[in-house]
Amino acid sequence: MTQLPKPKSIKAKEAQPDKVVIANSWLANPLLPKPKNIKAKAKKLQPKVIRANSWLAASFPVENFQAYTSPFGYRRSATGSSNWEFHGGLDIAAPQGSYIRNWWAGTVVKVGDAYGGQSLRDACGTHIVIKSGEWEHTYCHMEGYVETVDSRRYLIDHAGGIQIWEGQQIPTGVRIGRVGMTGRTTGPHLHWGLKYANNYVDPVMVLREMYSQQRVAKRGSSIQPQQSQVIIQESKFIRDSGY
Repeated sequence: MTQLPKPKSIKAKEAQPDKVVIANSWLANPLLPKPKNIKAKAKKLQPKVIRANSWLAASFPVENFQAYTSPFGYRRSATGSSNWEFHGGLDIAAPQGSYIRNWWAGTVVKVGDAYGGQSLRDACGTHIVIKSGEWEHTYCHMEGYVETVDSRRYLIDHAGGIQIWEGQQIPTGVRIGRVGMTGRTTGPHLHWGLKYANNYVDPVMVLREMYSQQRVAKRGSSIQPQQSQVIIQESKFIRDSGY
């Protein structure tokens, strides 16, 4: 049984761009079994272990947190069929219109929408991808729309006062969009995906270490938080269709 920290709720009126959310409770997150009927479709996963960076400055990605609704890994198809699919991220429910925050400082490498002509991107809806060194974080189902100006794509959310563009440098904790229902979704939530060196990472692993380090720092302990081992699943051979 893997356990996932539950963050304190941040009301929009209280939030500041550099706010760091510290977890104070836990949520059970069951691991789904790997179904037999997809073994032939995917290369056997061989986990890699890397040393994580210090996560003291990292930010939880959603304001007005409600619940974790779908974990990373294999699950029954979100479309209601009996098929299994690989879900390459963590779904975080929040009221529609709640602000989304940048987890880690980096550069916007992609702005996309539900009209890219690919089923994967249709599922993700309006989304952005931010690259932080070898880390890549994806934010799906956002409010707003995408426009292209001089070959550069912009995410525009007038109601939320958000404008994000490809190539933009984004600090940690800054508001980058709002929770919406674009793409394939049955309710408002953020699909938050992580990759390291182009391999999928379970966001649970990062959040647990992030909260552990931040709790130590908050207590003012002189003990330096130890770097943790983050399991990297080599999932590039798996059709990532779950959002």
